Amino acid sequence: MVYADLHVHTENSDGTLSIEAVPRAARAGSVAVVGVTDHDRPHPDLEAPVVERDGVTIVHGIELRVETPSQRIDLLGYGLDPTPELRAETERLARNRRERAHEIVACLEAELGIDLDLGIDGRTGRPHIARAVVEHPEADYQTVERVFQDLIGTDRPCFVPRAIPDFDRGVELLSGAADLLSLAHPFRYADPAAALARCSRLDAVERYYPYGADVVDQPLLESAIEDHGLLVTGGSDAHGTEIGAAGLDRADYESIAARISPEP
Repeated sequence: MVYADLHVHTENSDGTLSIEAVPRAARAGSVAVVGVTDHDRPHPDLEAPVVERDGVTIVHGIELRVETPSQRIDLLGYGLDPTPELRAETERLARNRRERAHEIVACLEAELGIDLDLGIDGRTGRPHIARAVVEHPEADYQTVERVFQDLIGTDRPCFVPRAIPDFDRGVELLSGAADLLSLAHPFRYADPAAALARCSRLDAVERYYPYGADVVDQPLLESAIEDHGLLVTGGSDAHGTEIGAAGLDRADYESIAARISPEP
């Protein structure tokens, strides 16, 4: 049973839940602890690394995408108290996200011959754009997944890369602002072994994640945990309203909680 879902996105990035709705969604999923890990953005309404809202513990976190020589990976920072340096970087990323979204939308409109009429701000990402395509009556796309596969996924006609920090800079920024750093979903990357090798600089790895049909190399994962002395995190990577599809039991969460400061 999931006690703590430590990978949840809100409307502050590309999720659909408001921060006010998180406790209700957590209770619906029988989850006691939620980690809010919006993409490249601290949550402006979480005033401390850990807060209590309507009987649910909310851990302030972030999911930061970084560049390595071989691939892009995602870092999860927990117990977040943003530094000026992290805020400056996330503001730069928000500007880049806006510029990228405008480029993607212009490409899609030309490719599909439609007007998406989509308001763009620093939170707008590819899922927002894909949903706008699905909702457009003339686009003839029924699913977000198909929009990614055909048009905006990596190497597709309207894909635009983001300007993100490198791994060392990401670790530096998060180490100054968060109490615990974890590698997100190691088996979603093209080279899981290379991603897991980066855990030598981190505190934890996301052990529990709803991979679906993807193959998870458990011996490789367990070896990384042992070799690097890692704690384990887990979460559903929720972008909708359902929380608790994956996460930690109470014992594993208590190991994480011991590392996170309750006050800023």
